[in-house]
Amino acid sequence: MLGASRTFGYWPGKIWAKIFCILSLVRVKVYGREHIQKNTSYVFVANHQGAFDIFSIYGYLGHNFRWMMKKGLESIPLVGYSCRVSGHIYVDNSTPSRTRTTMATAEKQLAGGMSVVVFPEGSRTLDGKMHAFRRGAYQLAMEFGLPVVPVTIDGAYKVMPRGAILPRPGVIKLTIHEPICAPEGGRHELASLMSQSYEAIASSL
Repeated sequence: MLGASRTFGYWPGKIWAKIFCILSLVRVKVYGREHIQKNTSYVFVANHQGAFDIFSIYGYLGHNFRWMMKKGLESIPLVGYSCRVSGHIYVDNSTPSRTRTTMATAEKQLAGGMSVVVFPEGSRTLDGKMHAFRRGAYQLAMEFGLPVVPVTIDGAYKVMPRGAILPRPGVIKLTIHEPICAPEGGRHELASLMSQSYEAIASSL
């Protein structure tokens, strides 16, 4: 609300997420953080095992970012408003004009080394398995020529699967894979980009 979303859209969430993990007796181990650079914009794509995916990435990714999330989440009291003023991006593809608005918002947020995090499965898995990815995150990467960084979340399903009321103590492994960059002087190829990132994420499960 005070116009400092680039700072306060990240640090309070990061601290809150770490505290929540500690109080829940959930330990997060991070591998591959050396693959990302502080002032570079990325499109992070991660599998979606459960509610603790949010805490794991917010608290332990170690890179300032904004979430790309479903438009329907904006209607959640307080949360929807907080996410909007913090600069997180609501995806609305209901009409071509709203898709363009989403892309314009994303372009604005990605300035100055800011990144975005997307769960391309769209929602949390019901059975613990990774399911097909949607194209939105990859279209964003193609539009702006950004590297895609696959992130594997392993263990969050055991800690708190979809439908659970309380978490169980456990360990979540967060693996940050090497960025998938566009070919020199060219653009990403959508099918290849989706396939490479899916395989990278699956390799650490």
